[in-house]
Amino acid sequence: MNMAESYGQFCPVAMAAEIFCTRWTPLILRELVAGSTRFNDLRRGVPRISPTLLSKRLKQLEEAGVIERVRSAEEASEYRLTPAGNDLKTVVLDLGFWGQRWIEAQSSLKNLDPSLLMWDMRRNLDPTPMPQPRAVIQIVYPELKRGTRSWWLVIENGETDLCKVDPGFEVDLYISTDLRTMTAVWMGLTTIRSEVDAGRMHLTGNEKLKNAIHQWLGLSPFAVEKKLVNA
Repeated sequence: MNMAESYGQFCPVAMAAEIFCTRWTPLILRELVAGSTRFNDLRRGVPRISPTLLSKRLKQLEEAGVIERVRSAEEASEYRLTPAGNDLKTVVLDLGFWGQRWIEAQSSLKNLDPSLLMWDMRRNLDPTPMPQPRAVIQIVYPELKRGTRSWWLVIENGETDLCKVDPGFEVDLYISTDLRTMTAVWMGLTTIRSEVDAGRMHLTGNEKLKNAIHQWLGLSPFAVEKKLVNA
């Protein structure tokens, strides 16, 4: 830690904060806790960080003994939490649950990001009720510009891929809604049924997928926590 950035205190809170509280570090740890291990996947989970700064933060976490860099079976570099890093899981989750309880929903919904939302939905999607051998779901945000307007979730053999370009498969279910509505659903601030009834979300296609959407749609792990402030 650069001395100019140090608190200069021996207190464990101060020493831990010098590692955990640098800009972007909690979000990088959130991604690692959620299962991302490769550089490009970490970037997709923290899309606004530059590659240079992400490399710097990963190096700092490695030097602090929070993560280690290993080689995968495919000889690709991966980042794994060490025992010290795993010990931070509860800190990361508790911070998220605190934010879910005490940050007003309207403040959260000002920070809309389709790339992050879709990446999280892909990660938390439950493939169990999906048609076999492949299921394709297209989600359209009509108000967004081309390039971020249409997304495809391709579920095959229990794995889910996220595509920004039409993968060329027949679509089983179309979902059309605005980004704010889908984000509110994902955060547990509203429900699919209420948004469909209100005409803000439209589902077209496979009836089984429509009926099971509450089961397979990936919601935030913090969505179960109720707000303790006015929405």
